[in-house]
Amino acid sequence: MAPYHHGSLREALLSAAEKILQREGINALTLRATAREAGVSHTAPAHHFKDLTGLVSALAASGFARLHDFARAEASAAETKDQLVAHARGYIAFARAHPGLYKLMFRSERLDWDQPDLASAAEDAYSLLTPASEAPLAHDRPGQRSIADTMARWSYLHGLAMLLIDGRLSAGMSMIPGADEDLLIADLIARLERLHRPSHP
Repeated sequence: MAPYHHGSLREALLSAAEKILQREGINALTLRATAREAGVSHTAPAHHFKDLTGLVSALAASGFARLHDFARAEASAAETKDQLVAHARGYIAFARAHPGLYKLMFRSERLDWDQPDLASAAEDAYSLLTPASEAPLAHDRPGQRSIADTMARWSYLHGLAMLLIDGRLSAGMSMIPGADEDLLIADLIARLERLHRPSHP
């Protein structure tokens, strides 16, 4: 069995689970397969995860935390002052880099949303779609307009991410001679600015 440093079993299992997810998909992900991939005994996962739901929920929490990091890193490096658009670039970059993990993060039937780490990480990532300057209007019930704006952005980005992951964007572009996917994605993200404009009563 491959050795792992004391105290890092949990991280080793999560890393192993992600490798299986990326290579073979969610249906191949089991506790036994994860233990085998990590090079530990089949009973080892029980030290950190009660069941497979616990493992995939922890993996999804890690995914949301990394999505948040991608978005913040893009915003730090961005030339534009529009942080929302920069965050959107990071969001799509994460989805393209980790398609299997991204899809898992939205498989609610496989996740335990009562796990604090998962709920907190998802909330942090979600908050990037709501600019700090976008305070709820006084007559908002409660913040209904700002919530709708955030959900519109999320719907837009999630739809784009899934089209990319499933290859549907490439399929559509194949009918357009000379089309460039990266340029199209940049243009689609730039159009998100329309959803950034404050709502009016």
